[in-house]
Amino acid sequence: MVLALMVFITKISMAQYKPVDKGSTLQFTIKNLGFDVDGSFSGFDGTVNFDPANLANAAFDVSIDANTVNTNNSFRDGHLRDDSYFNVKKYPRIRFVSTKITSGKNGAFSISGKLTIKNQTKDISFPFTAVPANGAYVFKGTFKINRKDFGVGGSSTISDELVVVLSVLTTKV
Repeated sequence: MVLALMVFITKISMAQYKPVDKGSTLQFTIKNLGFDVDGSFSGFDGTVNFDPANLANAAFDVSIDANTVNTNNSFRDGHLRDDSYFNVKKYPRIRFVSTKITSGKNGAFSISGKLTIKNQTKDISFPFTAVPANGAYVFKGTFKINRKDFGVGGSSTISDELVVVLSVLTTKV
């Protein structure tokens, strides 16, 4: 009973944050016919429970609006919103839910979790930093994924692998 109460109190005292669009970026780079194509997403939402001194109870459940895909080419962006790419009408959110957070080197952390795109969920892990900012945090990280793992793009001329770079500003809830 005492242990259950201690876990409950620890979870209550864990600081909770919310990602915000203004000041946050999610950028990606993918090759198409040998050329880099850069893009971004916005529409951040979700919750982050984070205390660097209590990583066992830290948790991220965050998402972005798939309809916000932006490569600075409206024709291409419309194509990316269609069924063979992100199918934003049927799958409006791209979601990440953490399963484990650990300490890394030089003040960095490592996060593992489940990334869901188009109802396809895959395990991913990547290093990140947590920089205090105005009573909350800016979380930064970079990872690679294979678009085909998520059924994005079919047999397109784009590369299978893309790089995602995150900088997510949060506010305290």
